[in-house]
Amino acid sequence: MIDLNSFVSLVAEQFMDTDPELITAQTNFRELDEWSSLIALSIIAAIDEEYDIVLKGTEMRAANTVQELYDIVNNK
Repeated sequence: MIDLNSFVSLVAEQFMDTDPELITAQTNFRELDEWSSLIALSIIAAIDEEYDIVLKGTEMRAANTVQELYDIVNNK
C-alpha cells in the first residue's frame, strides 16, 4: 500500500509554481492555475518512476482530486 502523504508530496512536486503546502489529498488539482496536460504527463511519469505503476490517460482523466488519483493508483 502506498503512503498517502508521500503520494501527495509526489504530486505536489510536479507543480513548480504552486506552494506544495497548498496541495492536500482534497485538492482538486485541475482547478490549480498551473494545471496543464504537461503537468498530467509529469504526474503519470512520476508515478511510473516512483511506484512502477503505469497510469493510463483515461485513469488520469477520471480523477479530479489528489485523493481520487491516489485511490486509482493504490488499487492497481
